Formats: sequence, structure tokens, C-alpha cells
Amino acid sequence: MANLVTNVETAVKDDPDATAIGFRGQEISYGAFWQRTGQFAAALDERGLGEDDRVAVYLPNLPQFVTTFHGTLRAGGVVVPMNPQYKSREISHLLDDSGAKVVVALADLVPFVEEVVDDTDVEHVVSVGGEHDAATPFDEFLAEDTLDVVPRDADDDACQPYTSGTTGQPKGVQLTHENLGSNASQAASLAPGGVNDEDKSFGALPLFHIYGMTVTMNATLFNGGAYYPLPEWDAQEATDLVAAEDITLFHGVPAMYNDLINQPNTDEFDFSSVRMCGVGGSGIPVEVLRKFEELFEPKIYEGYGLTETSPVTHFNRPDVGRRVGSIGTPLDGIDSRIVDGDFNALDPVEEGPVDEDDDALDDVTGELVIAGPNVMKGYYNLPDANAEAFTEADGKRWFHTGDIGYYDEDDYYYIVDRKKHMINTAGYNVYPREVEELLFEHPGVADAAVVGIPDDRRGETVKAFVVKAPESDVTEEELKQYCLDNLAEYKHPREVEFVQELPRTTTGKVQKYELVERDQS
Repeated sequence: MANLVTNVETAVKDDPDATAIGFRGQEISYGAFWQRTGQFAAALDERGLGEDDRVAVYLPNLPQFVTTFHGTLRAGGVVVPMNPQYKSREISHLLDDSGAKVVVALADLVPFVEEVVDDTDVEHVVSVGGEHDAATPFDEFLAEDTLDVVPRDADDDACQPYTSGTTGQPKGVQLTHENLGSNASQAASLAPGGVNDEDKSFGALPLFHIYGMTVTMNATLFNGGAYYPLPEWDAQEATDLVAAEDITLFHGVPAMYNDLINQPNTDEFDFSSVRMCGVGGSGIPVEVLRKFEELFEPKIYEGYGLTETSPVTHFNRPDVGRRVGSIGTPLDGIDSRIVDGDFNALDPVEEGPVDEDDDALDDVTGELVIAGPNVMKGYYNLPDANAEAFTEADGKRWFHTGDIGYYDEDDYYYIVDRKKHMINTAGYNVYPREVEELLFEHPGVADAAVVGIPDDRRGETVKAFVVKAPESDVTEEELKQYCLDNLAEYKHPREVEFVQELPRTTTGKVQKYELVERDQS
């Protein structure tokens, strides 16, 4: 039986009384959690739903999300996670495209479902955290009996998250039971000695996002650990949770670590129970990593992944060693290459990170491509997009990540930037991340993002959006000169705009297209 949920069943059999989920003082045992997933699966079955039927989950990080996810798998269905920050316009495409038959939504979000439900295949709306005339309360939806696990094949769809849709409509990503199962196992191996039944995993990463789903929720529950979801990110609440529950595994995105180091009471934070901190979602500025490790005990280990790769492909594993600035080495069983525009593999540099005084970055960089059991089946009902996303070569099916990078002779990989973010100014390539890294080193900068804007003479030029550090009086001219003193002339920002905050996705990625649109409006 290849059904992903059998991994939870194994943990239940090992110790049904152990804590599976801890939520704001409440502890839910593996036995109780397994009972609830069975009741949810039976509820779907009673309504004629099961194999390959899509169930949309429109919730923040709550125990009901975890139950719905695994209950849907148990019934043979496919989970469609939806960002709880989305409104009716945004969920309309996801529901219509996926053909979801059930939506489990936070009660406050049910009105958004109600606005679009008539234009979709949705048959049942289930509410969490309150009642609504258009929905059935979660506990009432559950069946009295449980349903046995429905067998599934390794290549059957298990989950269909959607890409963020920064350009065009979001695409449904078909992740199979093998994709998610293999990557949860790989993710669990990243902690020293592997994730085990004594681990307590911090759960602020959104569960609708593949990073939170695989690396925190599934990697923990498949190995008998306890998962502690947090519905929304708050630095103080997060550190209180870490201290109160003796959290051992802390995964986050760069914005979370940046928030932590900029809190006024960092001397009160206790991270002594944490045995590993991981970071992904986007590259963490080296200065943020350095400041965090100066303030707190654990080191941060950077990794890399995408929704389409389930997600983790590379990591700086504590047992192997890390290189600051690198995304690490490929995980076991995953192949990666750096290729040029003709899909020729590029040679490695001797040792990274590249010193630009010695090496021309453009001569060693190319697109990162990935092959392995974690790589998605494809984009749902989008044959043209799939043809563009994959290349068959050397007996493998390679996924094009769209990220530009290089690697060294020790197989450590380095991401320079997104292909679409690269700025071409007067024929020179500028990688925004390099300029952002420098800005983060300035004591007057708390946050920064760099984009390319139209320029009549150069085609594009560099612009920086900067959030000042508390009580900083840094000026635009000061930052321009600072960059000019430390970078080639063509790389320094011609414009600096101070903002209160940067627009970010729920997973902490800066929405650069919004900055570009803001500049052009």
C-alpha cells in the first residue's frame, strides 16, 4: 500500500498515547488524532467521495487542517490547500481549476466561498471555529465510524498545491504519494540523528505551503514527534511557544529570523531547547544569519526547494557541514545540475562562494535543474506548461527551477537569483540578491529588496526599497554611496525608496512585482 497516510498509522501503532499535536495548551494524542482522521475519511465516503476527489483546505495552521489533510488521504482523496489570506477572487480559480467537491474553511472565510460556490463543483462546505448558514460545522461533518485506509498507488495524486501565481494564473502542482512520502523521509533525515519521537516541531510555517506541510508537519508526524502549529506568525508568541514547550526543531523563512533579531527584548528569548534551525523559502541574507547566531545558541542551516519538488532538494546538513551562503548539497536520491541555455552541464568552481574579484559570475552560472522521486508529476491539465518545465536527458526527467546558480567541487550549490529577477543594465547582469546582501550589512537597514526599473539610457537600472532599522536616520544618498563604495559602479542603486514594510507572501517571499508596479504607478 503506497498511501502516504500509512506513515501516520505506523506512528499510532508505536505509541497511541504520545502527543501528535500540541495547540495552545491542548495536547492531542496519536490515538485521538487517528480516530478523527478516520471519522473525516468516513464522512467523505458517506457522501460518495473518495478516490481522486479533491478536498480544498482553506484554513490557517489549526489541528483541523492536520485532520483534514490526513483524513482526505485516508479516503483516497487529493488535498487542495488554499492560502487563508486569499479572497473570493483568488480562491475562485483554485476551486474551479481543481474541481474540488468539498471545502473546509475557517468560519470567517466561508462568505468568500459562498460568493463563488455556484461557479464551481463544490458540493459541501465545512466550517471551523464558528457556525455559518452556508456550511456544516466541522464536528457535525465527521462520521460516527471510521474508514480504513484506502489503498493508493505511488504515482496517484496526494496533494495539489498551487504556485503563488506572481505571473499569470496559479498552476496546480500534482504531488504524488511517492513525491511527498520520499521527501518527508528525506526532510526528517536532515536533523542530526533524524527526527524522532522525542522531537517537538515548531509550526509557524503555513500548512497550505509545501515547506510547512512536508518539513514540519509530515516529517514530524511520520516519525512519532509532536507538532505544534501556530496559526499566524508573531515573534513574541513564537519564542514563548519555543520556551514553554521545549521545542527542538525550528524551521522558518528568512523574514521570521529577521523579525526575531529586530525585537527589542531579544535578551529574554530562550532557544536552548532547539537542536536545529532550518531556513528555506528564499535565500537568507548572510547578515541576518550572523546576527541570529550572535544572539542565540542554535545555528541556522539553509536549504532549498520548490513546491514542484515537494519541496527540499538541497540542504546544509549538520552532520556533513555547512557553507554559509550555500543552499547545501543535494539530498540523497536527488540529482541536480547547473546547465546553460542549451542544457549543457556547466563545470564547478573550485570552492564557493565565488569571489567576484577572481571569477566572473556570468561565466560559471546557469539554471538549476532537478531530477528525483520528489519531482512533481506535472502541472494539472497544463500540457504546454509541462513541456516547458521538463527536459528529458540521460534517462532522467529534469525539472527547470528557474533559479540561477553555480556549484563547487564539493557539490555545494549556490543560488544567485531568480531568472526573472535578474537585472540587465546597459548590457551588464546584476543579481539583486548581491545588492540586498550588502544593504543588510548596513546598520541602518532592517529590510531591503532590489528590483530593476525601466531606464531610457540603460534599459534597466537598479532600485532599492529599504525599511529603516529602528531609530535609524540613514539617508538615500548615504546608502547609494555605501553601495558605490562596495560594488561595481553599474550595480549600485540609482534610486533608494524608504518604505514602512515590504510586501511579502505568507511564506515571507518579497513580492517584487508589487514593488515594480508601485514604482511605475
